[in-house]
Amino acid sequence: MSTPASTLVKARSAEGNDTSGRADVSTIVEGVIADIRERGDVAVREYSEKFDKWSPEAFLLSDGAIAEVMARVPQQVIDDILFVQEQVRTMATRQLESLGEFEIETFPGVKLGQKNIPVSASAAYVPGGRYPLLASAHMTIITAKVAGVPRVAAATPPIDGGIPDATVAAMHLAGADEIYILGGVQAIAALAVGTETMDPVNLLAGPGNAFVAEAKKQLFGEVGIDLFAGPTEVLIVADDKADPFIVAVDLLSQAEHGPDSPAVLITTSDELAHAVLDHIERILPDMPTRDFAEPAWRNFGEIHVVDSLDDAYVLADEYAFEHVQILTENPREALEKMHHYGALFLGEGTCVSYGDKTIGTNHVLPTRGAARYTGGLWVGKYLRTVTYQEVTNTESSAMLGEVTGRAARVERFEGHARSGDVRVAKYRGASFDWIPANATV
Repeated sequence: MSTPASTLVKARSAEGNDTSGRADVSTIVEGVIADIRERGDVAVREYSEKFDKWSPEAFLLSDGAIAEVMARVPQQVIDDILFVQEQVRTMATRQLESLGEFEIETFPGVKLGQKNIPVSASAAYVPGGRYPLLASAHMTIITAKVAGVPRVAAATPPIDGGIPDATVAAMHLAGADEIYILGGVQAIAALAVGTETMDPVNLLAGPGNAFVAEAKKQLFGEVGIDLFAGPTEVLIVADDKADPFIVAVDLLSQAEHGPDSPAVLITTSDELAHAVLDHIERILPDMPTRDFAEPAWRNFGEIHVVDSLDDAYVLADEYAFEHVQILTENPREALEKMHHYGALFLGEGTCVSYGDKTIGTNHVLPTRGAARYTGGLWVGKYLRTVTYQEVTNTESSAMLGEVTGRAARVERFEGHARSGDVRVAKYRGASFDWIPANATV
């Protein structure tokens, strides 16, 4: 389908199309990972001190240290964490219930089955720095635990040279088995390859900056990862019934994630498009997070005006953004009309911030067009869906052996064919030129 015609009320800047810095990130990350492979804990400590000014006696928090942290966290914060975690747990539990195991009998004595087995160990990376993302602890730890992962190792960077109490509380209450105050590439690499004091995991999950994302990308294959992550993205589809002030606020709510976070509006109303632009220009100067939101909007913000909502949905699908918000008169129409998105937020009463912080669906979602082929993090990511087979009926085994022999020889796989032949010989008494007369079958 061709791209719908649109009027561009605001375009991203030339700087927003510049990707020249990615090669530098890749080279730096490659060097850090190689160094940690070779020197283990010594290298981890050096990078932690270099990047985070953090070099404690141990990166792993003891039970006593966690208890001290919990005592410092206000009760209202604890209560809010528990509320949100219950929403996430409810959603993950329902997802798990939807993943059935089964066993079927296709012929007499021929049983085929499916089992869901959790990975043995996963890592949960919870970003920190300027914005401690407590919600990432809920998404990456609770979901893993609901899936049945026996060991979840969680890591978060220090903040201003200290332990981020509320983040640790969220990690602890979510059920993390190990909590490391360690950030960046050094945390991802140590958890993936292991060191003298950190056992490796099987799967890395959680958002992070460009360096964290690149580390996960380079380690993929050696370990599993949740997603190839990029900057947070938001796209709003709006008609002339939408409130332009709400549209403006919701666009900027995601732009504050980082200076490279795209925020796009596609609307059928030229009047609304310009009203939104006016509101953004008034709101931005006073935003406490304008040092991120302003360059994000300037360099990566876009506003398109299209002829119809059908055109809006087609254009939105071409973006395949992480978050898509539908502010139209009939928002549920998008459930049928749209196909490429990480998560859909329907109607004025819903916003992306609910998904990020409180509502219960997972906020670790595909970016940079990955929504064309994958959804976001969910309980199934921590499960390996495996199969098993059993044939107990000799006649059924002989029948399958005959078909296997013929099918394998068409493909010139003689060894495969002979595995079928021996069962035909054993269970039906058939003879084959290649089987010696004194064979015991």
